[in-house]
Amino acid sequence: MPGGRLTQQERRQIAIGLADGLAYAEIARGLDRPTSTITREVMRNGGPAGYKADLAHLATEHRAQRRKQTTPKSRQAPERADGRALEAVREFEEAFSGIFIGQGLPRMAARALASLYATDSGSLTAAELVAHLEVSPASVSKAMAYLESQGLIGRVRDERRRERYVVDEGDIWYQSMIASAAGTTRLAEAARHGSGVLGSGTQAATRLENIARFLDFVSESIVRAAEQARDILHPKD
Repeated sequence: MPGGRLTQQERRQIAIGLADGLAYAEIARGLDRPTSTITREVMRNGGPAGYKADLAHLATEHRAQRRKQTTPKSRQAPERADGRALEAVREFEEAFSGIFIGQGLPRMAARALASLYATDSGSLTAAELVAHLEVSPASVSKAMAYLESQGLIGRVRDERRRERYVVDEGDIWYQSMIASAAGTTRLAEAARHGSGVLGSGTQAATRLENIARFLDFVSESIVRAAEQARDILHPKD
């Protein structure tokens, strides 16, 4: 089984496989690579819908070059205070953020959210995010404002009165799902309104009415599933 980094040709084969609708396991078998390698590669580079072979190759080369520049050859990569393998955590964060990007999150917001989930406390200050992500304070501020607007994070003050962004505060995922369902409901209402405007019985009106019915069903299912999950996983005392 070949080891080492994926070649540019292998990345092009991955892109072809994704375009053909192949599963990660099928692509992996064709390249004689572990399925986890293909999954990680795709998720860290835009997800199945956004994967571009040449861009993925350039991004990998850039990451490798940056690590060479920031890590002295005479020293090993610094150890984390929690004892976890630095490279393994980085790879997880990249893969996790890739999934968020594939679901529509902006890249910086996705990276910040993945970083929060990779902490034991589930919280980081803006300064800690700036240092961890190696970006500007303005980039972090914009990303966190977006995540807050989507209900994906909370904000609290710690014992030192510092603001911390958190992902374990209350019913964040429940609230996020409810917000998603509300957006779907608004879309259904707009489609139904359009159906009335375009005239009952016309092809356009029928199309929009079918969209509205579908979205109503999805929205109701999301709310029902979210409430059931909250009651089962986080029962109230």
